Amino acid sequence: MAWIDVIDEAEADGELKSVFESILKTRGKMSNIVRVQSLNARALKAHMDLYAHTLYGKMSLRRADRELIGVVVSVANQCSYCIHHHAQALNAFWKDSDRVAVILDDYRNAELSDARMALCTFAVHLTSSASKSKEADVLLLRDAGYSDEDILNITLITGYFNFVNRIALALGVEYNDSELSGYRFEDE
Repeated sequence: MAWIDVIDEAEADGELKSVFESILKTRGKMSNIVRVQSLNARALKAHMDLYAHTLYGKMSLRRADRELIGVVVSVANQCSYCIHHHAQALNAFWKDSDRVAVILDDYRNAELSDARMALCTFAVHLTSSASKSKEADVLLLRDAGYSDEDILNITLITGYFNFVNRIALALGVEYNDSELSGYRFEDE
């Protein structure tokens, strides 16, 4: 499951139990990325608040595009755990596993709209070359039709996925078919 100890749902108490119960209520089941953070309930709660806002919060950026960011960032980071989880979520919205497979291989071959191509290019650039960011990168998003609020949210979502990828990679978070299935995906 992971390279560190975790507290199982059945053994959780206090603040951790409350966080776990909330996750089970909204997501339908517990993921290993949540379990691996069980030794620090306060950080886990803050993480889940950030997750809820960036992936499910009210904003003009569509849920499918948020998941698309998650997939391309996770591919760039080679985070197998997040690639599989968020490819499944992206497919829940797109309902096109062949197209998702192309994204997993190379998003540039996926026949995306100009706006989505700009979104993916920005997210991958921010993931792999953040120190080389220029105003021109933001202008490309603006030229693709994104508002400044959208650009901020794209940046926040990209940052979120880089954060969670590093948790999964650093702590050896694993998945299997059972762990990948049974989640609820809310649409717009």
